[in-house]
Amino acid sequence: MRAARLHEYTDDMSEGLAIEEIDRPEITRSDEVIVEVEGAGWCQTDNHIIEGMWEPYVPQPLPMTLGHENAGTVIETGEEVEIVEEGDPVICHPVQTCGTCRACRQGETMYCENDAFNGLTTDGGFADYLLTNERAVIPLPDGVEPIDIAPHADAGITAYHAAKKAVRKLNPGDHAVIVGIGGLGHIGVQVVDAMSAAQITAVDLKDSALELAEEGGADHLVNPEQEDVREFVDSVTDGKGAAQVLDFVGADVTTEYAPDITAAGGDHHIIGYGGHIHEPAQALVNGEFSYVGNIVGQYTELQELVALVEQGDVDLHTSRYDLEEVNTVAEKLEHREIDGRAVITP
Repeated sequence: MRAARLHEYTDDMSEGLAIEEIDRPEITRSDEVIVEVEGAGWCQTDNHIIEGMWEPYVPQPLPMTLGHENAGTVIETGEEVEIVEEGDPVICHPVQTCGTCRACRQGETMYCENDAFNGLTTDGGFADYLLTNERAVIPLPDGVEPIDIAPHADAGITAYHAAKKAVRKLNPGDHAVIVGIGGLGHIGVQVVDAMSAAQITAVDLKDSALELAEEGGADHLVNPEQEDVREFVDSVTDGKGAAQVLDFVGADVTTEYAPDITAAGGDHHIIGYGGHIHEPAQALVNGEFSYVGNIVGQYTELQELVALVEQGDVDLHTSRYDLEEVNTVAEKLEHREIDGRAVITP
């Protein structure tokens, strides 16, 4: 089968992955599932993996097939698999968990002690076929196509995971600020809009991204190159600040917004990454706000997100590319030339 493989870390996205012929995965355990990949979302994390940013944090045996946002059709199952059968369309949670460690038994599947993360620690879905397990696959409802929903496997549930935490603390009359209306941010806007009565302010450097935010339910739009974000948030919140800030960029310039735009007792959620947090301790004490880290959402949250998609509350803005165009997609994302999410179609 064809697969897009990472052989060595590089900052040059034009030659990050090599298209190769490798053996198709085989079932070796009774709970495993093989999926014929129809759509695999490209993520900024894929660029970071190519750069080697994740190497200090997780084991990465190279060469490795990237791709952690996968959906397709089941073509083979282990003998004990019951949730799906051959021919079923599915979306695949990127993490294959054991189900028996302490974290799994507590429902915190992202903390699994024995996990395998497709496209990060084991082969992913930028290929014709993907090996996963029963605990990771979710059957799709009628009318939901794998190619249309694939990016929700990571972009969707990561945005949902953060938004779900935020909306628990959003009351009618509160304000939420969403920074970065890209592949995750445009989903975050829709989830916050669907699950809360808060006013939403969207922040992005691209007018096309702000238009996408407005379509998704944002009430206010601000381009930092045209207006001062701190002054804008101050004006629309009557000086109170935003109860919840969802930062899908995570650069130094965006994390620095927190003391000035976050309401007393509010949260600045870090979802995007690459920058740093450099704030004096007194700023947190004075405002009693919190920085909140976010990772990929849980299996159950992917189920909940699929339900929102099925009932029409969340819509993905995507563009499609052939497997051979993976490096082109990486370059486009590096230069902020993709609105929404890019989907690789093996």
